[in-house]
Amino acid sequence: MLPLIHISVFTEGLLKYVLASLCLGKRSRASATIYLQPSLSSLGLNKLLHLCMEQRGASGKLVLFSQVREVTRKIIHASNEAVTEDKLYSDIIMVWGQYIDHDIAFTPQSTSRTTFLTGAECQMTCENQNPCFPIQVTMNDTLSNGMDCMPFYRSSPACGTGDHGIVFGNLSALNPRQQINGLTSFLDASTVYGSTPAAENKLRNLTSREGLLRVNLKYYDNNREYLPFVDLIPSPCAQDSNASEGERIECFLAGDSRSSEVTSLAAMHTLWLREHNRLAQALKTMNRHWSPETVYQEARKIVGALHQIITLRDYIPKIIGPDAFNQYIGLYRGYDPTINPTVSNIFSTAAFRFGHATIQPIVKRLNAQYLDDPELPNLHLHEVFFSPWRLIKEGGLDPLLRGLLAHSAKQQVQDQLLNEELTEKLFVLSNNGSLDLASLNLQRGRDHGLPGYNDWREFCGLPKLETETDLNTVINNQKVTEKIMELYHNPNNIDVWLGGLVEDFLPGARTGPLFACIIGKQMKALRDGDRFWWENDNVFTEAQKHELRKHSLSRVICENTGISEVPVDAFQLGKFPEDFKHCDNIPGMNLEAWQEIYQEGNPVITNLSWQKGISS
Repeated sequence: MLPLIHISVFTEGLLKYVLASLCLGKRSRASATIYLQPSLSSLGLNKLLHLCMEQRGASGKLVLFSQVREVTRKIIHASNEAVTEDKLYSDIIMVWGQYIDHDIAFTPQSTSRTTFLTGAECQMTCENQNPCFPIQVTMNDTLSNGMDCMPFYRSSPACGTGDHGIVFGNLSALNPRQQINGLTSFLDASTVYGSTPAAENKLRNLTSREGLLRVNLKYYDNNREYLPFVDLIPSPCAQDSNASEGERIECFLAGDSRSSEVTSLAAMHTLWLREHNRLAQALKTMNRHWSPETVYQEARKIVGALHQIITLRDYIPKIIGPDAFNQYIGLYRGYDPTINPTVSNIFSTAAFRFGHATIQPIVKRLNAQYLDDPELPNLHLHEVFFSPWRLIKEGGLDPLLRGLLAHSAKQQVQDQLLNEELTEKLFVLSNNGSLDLASLNLQRGRDHGLPGYNDWREFCGLPKLETETDLNTVINNQKVTEKIMELYHNPNNIDVWLGGLVEDFLPGARTGPLFACIIGKQMKALRDGDRFWWENDNVFTEAQKHELRKHSLSRVICENTGISEVPVDAFQLGKFPEDFKHCDNIPGMNLEAWQEIYQEGNPVITNLSWQKGISS
């Protein structure tokens, strides 16, 4: 077996480890995991099935497939005022979901912005020619921009799949187009450290003797660090219209390229940059003999473990509920080399996008008493897209994090799915106008050839739904069911993202049975298929594991901001001050478990497992 550089925890090229497979979990090696084979839409046909072919209605008659924008407008779209507040969970639970998604999944789009056959620009054509797969709209649509379509770029195919199979001599129609994961699949804090050695080196302060990450040298947040800016300037991020001439605040540089998408995501990235540097400085103070590389790797290893703990202990049980957690994930029993930890297509393209229905249309920023700050008024979500300047010039992290901790997440309600900030005002750097996130999600599922809703229910051992009456057994809003049947005609035709999104929640969950199944299976694979999972033998000492268990997202906030009062569980919604505790009373780990007893020329090694070399 060839050695695999396990870059989920360690610098590529530094150490090599033998795993059961050369490709498992590795960045960009091959396609995302496929549980069910793609439908014909992924075979690279000139006309994609879901756009141009017909579907069979309940009566057996062939009918046209619904356009995704029509599905958005008739079923998914909700006004900004039509928001039901989540009574259990705070807004930061939504941010954590987005942040963790960006740790494990990124599907690259085609690098070409013109059609392969004619050279027409995808922004200017409504023809369905690779890599353009435009979303059809009506001319009176608010997003039409003078055209009867919105631009959409197909995801890049894995080498040798779909049309690309011809290049590799594979002419088989049984080799459908597959997609790539551009990140390491592992829960490894690649959001902090990157997924490639080149990215990692850009993020590190290689002159530091403390194993630090780079920070912003121009701006500070009450003497605390911001993320550095990207090297390529001017960057495409939005600028303050009131800025003085020549003043620019660029996009942030982080382990994931999407860190500047919204201010809350940028804040989470910044929080973990600070946590790494805090840990590194503390470890160096405690172990003066450690090299900068040792300090960096040990701090990185702790940060990776905290990402795993917060996700599997604090986040996922709230999302899929206790019953599904026990059924699909269960107790940890150690590393299993037969499990493929690669992120699945259905997880990243559909199931984990449930979180889009939990995004609030309003961004709140609160003062030290957790009250509205007249100097920092509420913002609509579209006002913070790709706007790092708002974080730097409008109060820093603390007001924003207080708003996330004390403001409820949006409740995912069947007739209030995505608010208009996302369906009418979405801003992305690759497009000149506004887009619709719901339509993008549906179109991406069709681009990837995801099988339909019923196929996935069958995969999860759930009963297939054949009629509208059947649908009503899993969707308690009959009006929503009627709209779905009006557009899709038959449950077999329902796009899996929409079908999973509208299912009734499981007890104690924020997802229905289908998405709970897919998310649960994926999380078990990420845990049990990762040799460096924090609970696995010889990754940490028992004393270190004991300390890691004490830590939490609330403790990370206490350690790295000026916030002094937080909820014990950052994801749990509470009222201030009765449900908040002073940071002095929030548990945290004691780093003495990482201290070495050092005598000149004879160090006692405790647990530098990143230095243990090749094993099998």
